[in-house]
Amino acid sequence: MKKVDVAILGAGSAGLGAFREVRKQTQSFVVINDGPWGTMCARVGCMPSKALIEAALAFHCRRDFAELGVSGAESLTIDVPAVLARVRKMRDTFVDETCHLTADLGDRAISGRARLLGPNRVSVNGEELLADRIIVATGSRPIVPEAWRRFSDRLLTTDTLFEQKTLPKRMAVLGLGGVGVELAQALARLGCDVTGLDAKTKLAGLTDETIHACLLEVLRGELTVHLGDEAELLLEDAGLRVNAGGVSVVVERALVALGRRPNLDGLGLETLGAPLDEHGKPEVDPTTLQIGRLPVFLVGDVEGDRQVQHEAADEGHIAGLNACADAVKSFARRVPLSIVFTHPNVAMVGKHHAQLDPANVAVGEASFEMQGRARLALRASGRLRVYADKTSGRLLGAELCAPDGEHLAHLLALALERKCTVRDLLRAPFYHPTLEEGLREALRDAAKNLPGEDVFELA
Repeated sequence: MKKVDVAILGAGSAGLGAFREVRKQTQSFVVINDGPWGTMCARVGCMPSKALIEAALAFHCRRDFAELGVSGAESLTIDVPAVLARVRKMRDTFVDETCHLTADLGDRAISGRARLLGPNRVSVNGEELLADRIIVATGSRPIVPEAWRRFSDRLLTTDTLFEQKTLPKRMAVLGLGGVGVELAQALARLGCDVTGLDAKTKLAGLTDETIHACLLEVLRGELTVHLGDEAELLLEDAGLRVNAGGVSVVVERALVALGRRPNLDGLGLETLGAPLDEHGKPEVDPTTLQIGRLPVFLVGDVEGDRQVQHEAADEGHIAGLNACADAVKSFARRVPLSIVFTHPNVAMVGKHHAQLDPANVAVGEASFEMQGRARLALRASGRLRVYADKTSGRLLGAELCAPDGEHLAHLLALALERKCTVRDLLRAPFYHPTLEEGLREALRDAAKNLPGEDVFELA
């Protein structure tokens, strides 16, 4: 029976993060991966979706050419098969880059489905391994409700969308969280007649009604959006009928974007002796990623708390460090940050609006409808709302739907990490004309509701 210091189950972003730390301390390890090698982000997530979105944005911009004095936009066409071929080409490049990280491992890289047999035992391909520490990073898979699986030949997920050679004329997007809204907008811009539906009443995880209303208005200018009702699917001669409340549409295909389910089934977590919740998940310390006091760590999408790439990588590094340490250590986590690549971008930084007590919060708002740089670039739409503690003035969080919002969100995350107050940020320079001046407008609006005199911003 083979014995190793560390067994890493999964070679996605979290598993590779763990691998990078483990190999610094020991060569006695294995990486076991079920299915294709290469991270979910590279294969079916972040990278191919952004390649699709960039093509859709480039084609969409033709609508502004005449306003900018550029003629000939009416003769432009989109070659959808060529777009999808480039998506796959770029995807394969990124997958190859991630696979290169484990290419020299030899028999320490094992393809197969692992199952836990206990806190120090793993079974794979009919063989048993002993490991002093185990890092579980088995990832996730798209959620497809059981009742919908009989329509599988009409359904797409992010695991299959980018493999299509072309796109249908009529599509439904079922689920309008972050992934759903950005792909729905991109598909519409590529020429699909898109209907987006979600049983929830808010898009993209937003909790601030003002920001949500802004995004909803943008999307309804490009596609049909219906919220608040469960979808029912029926197969007809004309195609797949989707019913939800008073909406009924017939489409050729439907993209199911209901999120991802952690790959916990068949993993053998019950053999660890730790209590499991109703979803079959044990309690995990978010600062150590350890399951109880066991020599087992649960990280990345399979852990399920923060399903974004940089958080998965962080969790892998934390677990990798702890798996090789004499004593398990706690690590501070980064400021919560999520970005949705619609246009305008959507982002949530720090605490969401719904997590705050309105009585203790000063809210600052900015509109980009009359903002100078946004108007020059024909991107004059969007809102930004910042939240600050009403007593101390310390920034608490923000939600936004704004042009180049991904960059504003990073500035806000940095400010939150540095524990800045509204007035601290107002002492920073804001160059003219830039979109960042919209952030200054929101900060000045918040400052009106904070204690202290309304004085010049420099100390």
